[in-house]
Amino acid sequence: MIVLPYRRFLVLVTTLAVTACSGSSDAPKENKRETIALFTKNLTNPYFQTVRVAAQTAANEMDVELLNYVPTTADSIPEQMSQIEDAITKRPSAAVFIPVDAKAMIPGVEKFNVAGIPVVNLIDRADGGEFVSFVGCDDYTIALNTARFLFEKMNGKGNVVIIEGVGGSSNNQKRTAGFRKALEEFTNIRLLASQPANFQRAMALQVTENLLQAHRQIDGILAANDAMALGAIEALDAANRKALVIGINGTKEAVDAVKAGKLLATGDCDGFLQGCMGMMSAVRRLRNLPVPKEVSFPIRVFNISDYEGADIPYESRMCPKWETVVKE
Repeated sequence: MIVLPYRRFLVLVTTLAVTACSGSSDAPKENKRETIALFTKNLTNPYFQTVRVAAQTAANEMDVELLNYVPTTADSIPEQMSQIEDAITKRPSAAVFIPVDAKAMIPGVEKFNVAGIPVVNLIDRADGGEFVSFVGCDDYTIALNTARFLFEKMNGKGNVVIIEGVGGSSNNQKRTAGFRKALEEFTNIRLLASQPANFQRAMALQVTENLLQAHRQIDGILAANDAMALGAIEALDAANRKALVIGINGTKEAVDAVKAGKLLATGDCDGFLQGCMGMMSAVRRLRNLPVPKEVSFPIRVFNISDYEGADIPYESRMCPKWETVVKE
């Protein structure tokens, strides 16, 4: 197996995505292999790159063809809707779908339903449409546990800020709710502000810069994903300020930051595992194998004393066996 360096791989994935979504390519020829259309939200968040790497790994292991659909404009509702319509004309065997917006993409899911194409809902729960299964982590509990870890390290007192993701996404709402539930439990922790940075590292850097200027004492930062947590750390370093920072997703980049002492912890919402299991769910449905209505994962908080296996490069990983993850 040839493993491409990350930058070359990202260029390759981008090229494939744009080609797949442009409508300029011919419809796929007759092929006995199943084809799975994977819909991710953008090319800017490394988390979704991880999902695509995992999906390709699973596709290789199960001998199916993977077709990537990625909006060229991040989280674009019209573009994802157009991509759904394009995919339906190409008649994939099944789709694995991360909606850019939980409500706005319901008509797109319904288009798949009318076309008779089975759909697995991955990571961000859609608010409507029919799905084979939902595959994702318990965002609320992961956020709650990770926030508790931070507050305990703060000895139950101090000032914190929340950096939220995209307001319309279901996982952001649940993660923010988990953070706030932990705040209710630690009454001597004071929330100074809660501001969105759309799950983007660069935006989180800017948001954190503004928060640091507005507040003289920030002891902790709760970021709704790892990319924003790393952006917050950049802002702290530039301002020569100190604060304990936590993220969510358990990405390798975040785990490396934990190992380096930069990031306190990250709640595990493993994009590689979800990419694998989303693909497996779709293929199992096609092969008349049982698939539960929901597939969820164990909850962990990676920190300096507990990150075993999370620092392995994604390109070096294999998908786990279905039976080791799903207990039917």
